[in-house]
Amino acid sequence: MAPRFARRRSASSNVQLASNAAPALHRETMRRNELKAPGPDPLRPEARLRWRDHFTLSENVLHVPGMHREHEGLVVAHLSDIHVGMATSAVRIRRAVAEVNARNPDVIFLTGDYVTHSAKPLPRVIELLAGFNRPVFAVLGNHDHWVNAHYLRSGFERLGYTVLQNEHRVLDVRGAPLTVLGIDDGRTHRDDVEATFRGAPESGTRLVLTHSPPTVDKLPPNANLVQFSGHTHGGQFVVRGLTEAIFRRAGQPYIQGHYHVRGNQLYVNMGLGFGFGGMYLRRGTYPEVAFFTLRHAETAPTA
Repeated sequence: MAPRFARRRSASSNVQLASNAAPALHRETMRRNELKAPGPDPLRPEARLRWRDHFTLSENVLHVPGMHREHEGLVVAHLSDIHVGMATSAVRIRRAVAEVNARNPDVIFLTGDYVTHSAKPLPRVIELLAGFNRPVFAVLGNHDHWVNAHYLRSGFERLGYTVLQNEHRVLDVRGAPLTVLGIDDGRTHRDDVEATFRGAPESGTRLVLTHSPPTVDKLPPNANLVQFSGHTHGGQFVVRGLTEAIFRRAGQPYIQGHYHVRGNQLYVNMGLGFGFGGMYLRRGTYPEVAFFTLRHAETAPTA
């Protein structure tokens, strides 16, 4: 398997125009690139990386109507479903943190499920995800609520990260306000869209974080919002047609990649955890770190 993986394009390859990507499992519309660390890996300088330590890197362009002019070219890094523990390589997680820092995005988004079923890895979550060098905004996932949401929130806040549970924050980025709206987990019925948007700006650059993708159906329609989510692991074990049918029957019609929904946009991250030698196998989907460059909608290519 390793030689086949090595044939993937390098991380510096083509940037994907995600605004026109197909909204299903057609992976040819979204190039997935193996991360190529420049020179020896700083975390394991004398060892060849194991298969389970790898992840894929996606680079995407989002054309966003109505965003502030000053945010042209703003870069967002997005990680989700890290699932710290035996099923996910710690080296993979630290490499992902290092790669995000090396690319120096404007903001970093974490969209939940930092643990799986056990409370034992909780301290490791804070240890492994420490050290981001840009503003971090995080929401919680269903597994986080099932294990210990309070521990995770307080731990991230000690690191200086902002955890949003049906809350929003407005920060100055490049001289213009950026609104980050964090909706709590819909899978455990803790989402409250009305509370999240209460008092928030009604225009400008507004980015939504929430773990479960179907929350996009609850957003104000035609509001030029961009929602970042995870939860599905890209389908985890993809069998064309069957996986889509199962997820749709379970109320999860948004599985991986980019979608347009009711006048807003949605990106579903495949998640950094699981797969590649762990106990939860992946097929047709890969651990992912996603980067997004925001562009004004009028700069989008025309057919």
